[in-house]
Amino acid sequence: MPVTYNRVAGQNAERLAALSDGIFAFAMTLLVLDIPTPSAGAIHSERALLHALAALSPKFLTYLMSFLTLGIFWVGQQTQLNHLSRSDRNLTWLHIAFLAAVSILPFSTRLLSEFLEYRTALIEYWANVFVLGLALYLTWGYAVRAKILRDDISEEVTAAVCRRIIFGQSLYAVGAGLCVVNTRWSIAFIVAVQIYYASGLRIPERVHKA
Repeated sequence: MPVTYNRVAGQNAERLAALSDGIFAFAMTLLVLDIPTPSAGAIHSERALLHALAALSPKFLTYLMSFLTLGIFWVGQQTQLNHLSRSDRNLTWLHIAFLAAVSILPFSTRLLSEFLEYRTALIEYWANVFVLGLALYLTWGYAVRAKILRDDISEEVTAAVCRRIIFGQSLYAVGAGLCVVNTRWSIAFIVAVQIYYASGLRIPERVHKA
């Protein structure tokens, strides 16, 4: 039986990881480029400089939020790639779709920083994060179904990855829902979720006595 191109395409997971690293690094760099320095011509005192920096606080806040977002999703994707025995064409394109959502995040961040009080900007930002989580969930599900995980990966590990994605996306959805009350509450909640994930803290488990 002749070998088709689709059967041999995209099998190198290391090349996929290298592409991912480059796109994540570029997106993270774009975030800080959106923070302008105060105009030297308009600053004539220490107080004026402090006021100008204070005016940039929304941009610094959204920068921090998005940098944490990209850091969390980079760890999530690298965790998945590290558990693969190989890749294939379908999985490669699923990860490329995930990276497309990564590349959009600087735009979502800029929109939110410019329109911090508007629910539409917050919902667009959350939708970007939702697509990131959905793409990771789909890539992991495909890898499990296609049996391209390493042989030493147990069912407990595969279930743990799914739970983490679902739980994280649920928390982000709660944060987005808070924009009905106030967009700043939404942002504060989302940042708290990100700090929780980045810190590696765990909710204490109940001890069941026999």
